[in-house]
Amino acid sequence: MKPDSLPIFSAAKTAAPDLKDWPFLRLGFRPFYLGGALLAVLIVPLWLAMFLGWLQLTPTSQPLLWHVHEMLFGFAVAIIVGFLLTAGANWTGRATPRGPTLAALALLWLAARVASLSGPYLAYALLDIALLPVVAGILVNILLRSRNYRNLPLALMLALLAVANLVFHLAVLGVLQVLPMTPMYVGLALIVLVECVMAGRVIPAFTMAVTPGLKLVVTKWLEWLTLSVTALGLTLWALAPPSVAGFAVLGIAAVLQTKRLLGWQPGLTLKRPILWILHAAYAWIPVGLVLLALTQIGLIPASAGIHALTVGATGGLIIGMITRTARGHTGRPLAVSQAEVLAYVLVMSAALLRVLLPLMAPSLLLYFLVAAALAWSFAFLIYLWLFTPWLLRTRLDGKDG
Repeated sequence: MKPDSLPIFSAAKTAAPDLKDWPFLRLGFRPFYLGGALLAVLIVPLWLAMFLGWLQLTPTSQPLLWHVHEMLFGFAVAIIVGFLLTAGANWTGRATPRGPTLAALALLWLAARVASLSGPYLAYALLDIALLPVVAGILVNILLRSRNYRNLPLALMLALLAVANLVFHLAVLGVLQVLPMTPMYVGLALIVLVECVMAGRVIPAFTMAVTPGLKLVVTKWLEWLTLSVTALGLTLWALAPPSVAGFAVLGIAAVLQTKRLLGWQPGLTLKRPILWILHAAYAWIPVGLVLLALTQIGLIPASAGIHALTVGATGGLIIGMITRTARGHTGRPLAVSQAEVLAYVLVMSAALLRVLLPLMAPSLLLYFLVAAALAWSFAFLIYLWLFTPWLLRTRLDGKDG
């Protein structure tokens, strides 16, 4: 196994400074995981209260656009940035932002979240579009300097996310004649592809690491085919009108993704929650692709597939990875507590409540929405309760990170 494919949860191999700085600003996962989890706790019930008319709050954009944008470019992007700034140090052996520089990046992200509710819109847009190009540039710089070309596609995906975000804000401002939801669909597609790439590295590696004698063989051409068909299907969904072609490509992508997941032997992880959450969350990707395929031929609303990919896949992979990597980077054992298992169950329950149950009993949608929002927020509240003290303090072993 290549050295940059697995140790994403160990201490960075860069030379440690004197460690007199604040532990909270030593690696990117600390402020961005904390900020992302806090936003996750607040944003869903806040949106639901606005949607149901329980709260009279007007964000700087239309409430639906605000909800979609902040879930993707507020919550998910915060976790992706924290993860990549942390993993990048391990992949390259070079330092990523820390101290005042990391604080500036985190405050930039936070300022955009506050501005999304307080405006004016132009200030919000300028703050929001600034983060991703900076982080992408940082990653490209350390990857090129260390000749770590294998991970350059991830930096490219960050750059494409930055473009999608820019197009969104220009569309809302009326500069571009584009439906604002279109770049949001593109953003979701890119985030799902990032998840597919990273899951393909870590899930089989983690599974083999705890299963003596297990050897998972990855067929490269099948991996490329799966990712390529998935990318094509999501592109057709995001940018083209609904069609039979879109239905077919998304359906094929779902089959390939299912085959990929089954090849990772998910049944072997049932007694290891820190692993089964990753397998269970990844299963929502083929489910989401199937639901989007059915949307292409008008059988179900698009929201089902969208929330399968956002709540089920993205939310599930995030809660699994931010517990695992935060444990590793704070010097704690990779064995989760009952509270963390509850958080996993709650996120998966939120996905079921938001995606599948409304399709079966649409008349109960309101109750499902409230229950899903509570499950989602409580899951990330558990994370904050358990991990905030750990993220603010130095590692248990006293090392840098």
